[in-house]
Amino acid sequence: MSGFFITGTDTGVGKTLVGAALIHKLVAKGLRVAGMKPVATGCKWKGGALRSEDADLLMAEANVKAPYDWVNPYAYEPPIAPHIAARQHRGYISLEHIANCKAQLLEMADVIIVEGVGGFRVPLNDDQDAADMALLLGLPLILVVGLRLGCLNHALLTTDAIQRRGLKLAGWVGNRIDPGMTRMEANLDTLRQRLTVPCLGVVPLMVPALPEQIAPFLEINSVFQNTVT
Repeated sequence: MSGFFITGTDTGVGKTLVGAALIHKLVAKGLRVAGMKPVATGCKWKGGALRSEDADLLMAEANVKAPYDWVNPYAYEPPIAPHIAARQHRGYISLEHIANCKAQLLEMADVIIVEGVGGFRVPLNDDQDAADMALLLGLPLILVVGLRLGCLNHALLTTDAIQRRGLKLAGWVGNRIDPGMTRMEANLDTLRQRLTVPCLGVVPLMVPALPEQIAPFLEINSVFQNTVT
């Protein structure tokens, strides 16, 4: 088996929460599951090393215990675009290294859930972006749509970008992130009509939200059977 790449309509739309909930569901199926957050910014120092809260959450749900450097090979402290953070630290984000870490994780796991960074086209170095990373890793994508004003345009543009790259979009998840959004159901109806892939669930607004609380709102059986091979 292989896994899924979790992308989003923007930063802060709930990719980590959905990815961790997906790991939770797959572990419950009796699979060996690894999580991966290849690139993270806004990391914090813990035990003398930079750690990503997103990567830590994915690792907490996974039942494959792997070295942190495989799960999150590129961690930066400033909460800025990753290519700028890497340049600020005189570093370089190598997609080949990320692919090697993924391969090592898959030697230990049946399934891997990889969370992207920011939106689908966030730059990672001078020449490549998160779309190139998804293409190299070769996993079907799940799009997390942050349900707020503007999400229709962002979802449709992201879907177009994914399809132009020749990548498989397995499905999408709506995540209620704006409690003040009006006409929520009308927006969801529009997404269901215009996105030609399955809706895998709509996550309610929860504070705090935990993966085990979100997992029941995700329906992955059909997409899991059709795409994880």
